[in-house]
Amino acid sequence: MTALNKLRILELSGGVAGEYCGKLLADFGAEVIKIEAPGEGSDTRRKAPFAASGAMQERSGLFAYLNTNKRSVTLNVASPRGREILSSLAKAVDAIIDDHPKGYLESLGLDPTECEIRTPGLVICSVTPFGYEAPADRQRACSLNVFQSSGWGYHSPTAPEPGTPPLKGAGRFLVDYESGLSAAIALMAALYWKSGSGQGQFVDVSQQASMASLADYVLGQMVCGSMEVSTSRSAFDLGGPASFFQCRDGYVYLFMTEPTHWNGLYKLMGEPEWMLDFPERWLELHLTEERIQRCRTRIGLWMKDQSQVEVAERAQKLGVAMVPVNTVKDVLESVQMRHRKYFAELEHPTLGRKKYPTVPYQLSATPARLDTPAPLLGQHTDQILGAVAGIESRAVGSLRESGVI
Repeated sequence: MTALNKLRILELSGGVAGEYCGKLLADFGAEVIKIEAPGEGSDTRRKAPFAASGAMQERSGLFAYLNTNKRSVTLNVASPRGREILSSLAKAVDAIIDDHPKGYLESLGLDPTECEIRTPGLVICSVTPFGYEAPADRQRACSLNVFQSSGWGYHSPTAPEPGTPPLKGAGRFLVDYESGLSAAIALMAALYWKSGSGQGQFVDVSQQASMASLADYVLGQMVCGSMEVSTSRSAFDLGGPASFFQCRDGYVYLFMTEPTHWNGLYKLMGEPEWMLDFPERWLELHLTEERIQRCRTRIGLWMKDQSQVEVAERAQKLGVAMVPVNTVKDVLESVQMRHRKYFAELEHPTLGRKKYPTVPYQLSATPARLDTPAPLLGQHTDQILGAVAGIESRAVGSLRESGVI
């Protein structure tokens, strides 16, 4: 039993955000039909990391991760016949996912503003950097632009040094994954509304708005008026002794902002006398640079003799926000990850048998499942076009010869 097994989704996306949105739906059981350009395929097929050998379109580890459980149809949507076929496919699905700039859907005869008239009940979800109606100069912005303009750059890192530029944020595709998740949630809300009303709608997901909605309380306080609006990056500095600390076998990250953290750390460290010199609520009301540095020095000396995993587990039981800084190897060998069956193995024709991350949450009755690896380019073209678009096998052959598929 899967959560979304009755849904059929058409994916026109070629970027990480749209493909991740589709992946989340596919992994929970939706039938996701991915449209790709003949001979080339999605842009993510050409993004690293790559396998050492095999056809170039099938070697991308990124594409393999983003497209589990999907089906691939090659279709030249720029041709008149291709648009006709696409129109037939659009009438046979519940929703469409796209991540191209404004004008692309219109060129395919899928104008979002007219979808309810032409295809009643269809939900179209668009994921773009600054929203579908953004000015022309913001239609093709990259993730770095979005990250900085959303406010996240102001506290990356959280303790910025004056005169140094902000960082880009963690990982390669933070903005894309976060906005892809937002799109999946918004799309499911629209489909839930459709189930009761029968009405489709256009879901316009702005990556910038998605990231801004996830910003911490500093930006939230500025927006609601409880904190003076400031363009200074120091306004986003949370302060305090939070930092990375070296253990005898790795690193941990310790976050402290309130008495609960301080009191738990006091017990964790064996109730050292030096901690009694600090005011009870110093983390909230009496922060000074001298106290911060003294605290970090003392903690650092004590932490060097501790085991990374053991001290983090003990700290968490005492209410201290401390976590081990894991390597990829640590994550793969994590007892918790194994217990929750976070990784699933799939056999890919080019990449071989590999472990894939699933999702960081579980639905007891309808969990996410990885049943099939990412499809080969055009793997399901004959099957999908024959069944959905009503094209006979001989017609499929002639379409392939003419370059439509």
